[in-house]
Formats: sequence, structure tokens, C-alpha cells
Amino acid sequence: MTKTLTFNELRKIKDSLPHGSMHRIADELDLKVETVRNYFGGYNFKEGRSAGVHYEPGPDGGIVVLDDTTILEMAQHILAEQQEKIV
Repeated sequence: MTKTLTFNELRKIKDSLPHGSMHRIADELDLKVETVRNYFGGYNFKEGRSAGVHYEPGPDGGIVVLDDTTILEMAQHILAEQQEKIV
């Protein structure tokens, strides 16, 4: 399932994640942590790989098309857990 959002929206999700979330996502999905970071806009392809993310220039940081939303869904799940702890 593909999803389109702005780069700034994707970065906001990444920046909202609690410390250690990149490692947690990587561990649970059996990925390298650099691959997860690349998903959120990183560019370390020596240690990680591309994660099916395509960038197009434009307003609000440009458009991001995600070929696979698994990492995004996991990040949103972690954010929901954080919200539950606050309430």
C-alpha cells in the first residue's frame, strides 16, 4: 500500500518519536537501523539500504511517496503508545 505525504510531515513523525524508536523499529522488523533512518529522510546507504521512499521537490519540503508503509505504521503505533502513557 503506498502513501503520499510531505517531507515535513514525515520528519515531524520522526522527530516526535521517543529516544530509541529507530532501534526498536529496526529490531522488530529485522532491518538495519540505518535503513529505518533512511526511510525518514536519512541518506546513509553504505550501512543501510533504500526503503522504498521516493522524494519529489515542492512546497513543505516536497512530496514523499512511500511504497511500503510498514515502518510508518510502526512509528505511528509507537506514538500512540506514548499518548496512552500521557493520558
